[in-house]
Amino acid sequence: MRRALIIGAGGQDGRLLAGFLSRRGYAVRGWVRQEPVSPLSSDYAVIDILQAESVRNDLQTQQPNEIYYLAAFHHSTEALVEVEVAELLRRSFDVHVMGLLNVLQAMKACSPQARLFYAASSHVFGTCSVDRKDENSPLRPSSAYAISKTAGLRCCQLFRQQEHLFAATGILFNHESSLRKPSFVSQKIVRGALRARRDRTFRLTLGDIDARVDWGYAPDYVDAMFRILQLPEPADFIVASGELHSVGEFAEIAFEEVGLDWRAHVETDMPLLKRTSYPFRGDSTKLRSATGWAPSVNFRGLVVNLVHEAERTDDII
Repeated sequence: MRRALIIGAGGQDGRLLAGFLSRRGYAVRGWVRQEPVSPLSSDYAVIDILQAESVRNDLQTQQPNEIYYLAAFHHSTEALVEVEVAELLRRSFDVHVMGLLNVLQAMKACSPQARLFYAASSHVFGTCSVDRKDENSPLRPSSAYAISKTAGLRCCQLFRQQEHLFAATGILFNHESSLRKPSFVSQKIVRGALRARRDRTFRLTLGDIDARVDWGYAPDYVDAMFRILQLPEPADFIVASGELHSVGEFAEIAFEEVGLDWRAHVETDMPLLKRTSYPFRGDSTKLRSATGWAPSVNFRGLVVNLVHEAERTDDII
């Protein structure tokens, strides 16, 4: 039986990936920073990824065939508590770089045959104006999150080249599921549509409805992670739909799916927008060619799926 370790097992991608791998007969173990609020579908351990000895001991004991480094530190631009830039950088580097380095060093020492996938982000491209991004596009990160994700990407490349470890990366564009937190705009819209169906006086307030995003379906993106680790050689890959759609389009489809006209329930408040949006899409030609991967649903299918998944969630209905 093949063994997989998911670092960051409590997040959206970790939960989806655990189910994906379990259905394929993997023994799945997850690492989390703290005890999960709701049960995870895999065996899990509370591991401090900044403690090199703990990382090495668990890796040496478990000897996973595949390691998925999905741990991430997010700080919402809408958070009520402002965090100093230096503190944001420290926390981001702890999770996206220092913890990763502990895992890579442990792999080299006691599990050199393991294969690692690192979840990078489209934010590594920063504010570059070129519309379509591929693996050769310049990296111009402009936030603490993006800078640290870029550093993690570079670390994987370094260990791949100099230590000959299988350290692959996926530069992931936006990908959604019902496991997203309520603060994400996709869930704000979906939950708003369902609430408006119950209460026709409800109004949903959004920021820039003209903002355009390359959106994908999260279950498809964990499929891409798996496919990347089945390749003969490690590399870097863009994981994206390759299409741009606006927040307004998202709202239109979601409200339409529950029988409502979104224009009667959506209001805009530009002060909610605290950062400028630079629309660009990902070119996943390399991934598709190497693995045969393709999204299972189009944009409309993504939004419809999210609405129906939310309908089945007790705290929404």
